[in-house]
Amino acid sequence: MRSIWNGAISFGLVSIPIKLVNATESHSISFRQIHVSDGGRVRYRKVCELDGEEVPAAEIGKGYEEADGSIVPITDEDLARLPIPTAKTIEIVSFVPAEEIDPLQMDAAYYLAANGATAAKPYTLLREALKRSRKVAIAKYALRGRERLGMLRVVDDVIAMHGLLWPDEIRQPEGVAPEASVTVREAELDLADALMATLGEVEIASLHDDYREAVEAMLAAKTGEGFEPAEAVVEPSGGQVIDLMAALESSVRAAKASRAGGSGDSAESATEAEVTPIRGRRTPAASAPAPKAVGGKKSTASTGTAKKTAAAKKTAAGGKTSAGGKKSTATAKGAAGTKSGAGARAGARSTKSASAAGAKSAGTGRASAAGAAAGAGTAKKAAPRRRSSA
Repeated sequence: MRSIWNGAISFGLVSIPIKLVNATESHSISFRQIHVSDGGRVRYRKVCELDGEEVPAAEIGKGYEEADGSIVPITDEDLARLPIPTAKTIEIVSFVPAEEIDPLQMDAAYYLAANGATAAKPYTLLREALKRSRKVAIAKYALRGRERLGMLRVVDDVIAMHGLLWPDEIRQPEGVAPEASVTVREAELDLADALMATLGEVEIASLHDDYREAVEAMLAAKTGEGFEPAEAVVEPSGGQVIDLMAALESSVRAAKASRAGGSGDSAESATEAEVTPIRGRRTPAASAPAPKAVGGKKSTASTGTAKKTAAAKKTAAGGKTSAGGKKSTATAKGAAGTKSGAGARAGARSTKSASAAGAKSAGTGRASAAGAAAGAGTAKKAAPRRRSSA
């Protein structure tokens, strides 16, 4: 591999000559701009604004534009004379645990190769020290005209360096998190854990760029006899997701079916969302039926509890009336109060009505005798009023 930078690692008083090699490469397919009518390539021409002539690459230099629009020329010699100790040196400043490095700071990656036979011994020493300490080295270096921050770690038997962004280059995530207050229940977390466990792990080496492969297949077909673009296969989105629990449950079922190699029907049915009742909630109990309206003829006893009157049975021979007398309320329509037939006599006998303790009027001498028909509960006409004896 071709090196892009030569220098040395400064490890205290130890200097390790190294070569910097790109550790990554891009496989993305790039396109050229063309003239649609005739297919000719469209190129960019670098033209000087003063004379309007095209400038070759050998005559193009650097310059800094000030606020007023004037340009200050900067040469490579000017940059080389700057007092930067890391101009040709990767200077290690500290060793820290790898967990302290925020992945947001990660930038380009490079391999550090030992440059020459004399560099093999100190190179191996630094590599083994990093392995045993389980730490990474934080270093400064200069590349492409600016000083940068880097992290050195061991990959297999090679020291790799990751370019890091400076801490002030990381933007604060203000206004990114949801502003609404959201509560996550334990049941939802349990389903999320189940989904993570079902998906399991994957071999990173088995992942590939499907889009790039499709573009390469299209290019291969276009260079051949003919090409007919195939319609994109759109997977069914399934049912409407009603709640998060339904989506999680469907995801777990789909993942299990996929890993188990189930049939397509089972996988398709697993993607349909279902409504899941939320655990821990109780449905409100049905309200008790309202009590029936009390009829106008139903009287209340003096104790405050309603009692049903027994059917009045009037015997002609004995003259006794077995009836549960009712005392009318003030708002009840009809007679002012029922009085047993036996009580209408001289008043010597006391009535033994079970439900009307105060059916007897002390100050009045008039009473209305009402006979209740047995089993029908309908009031008969009142008997002729009689004057009670003193």
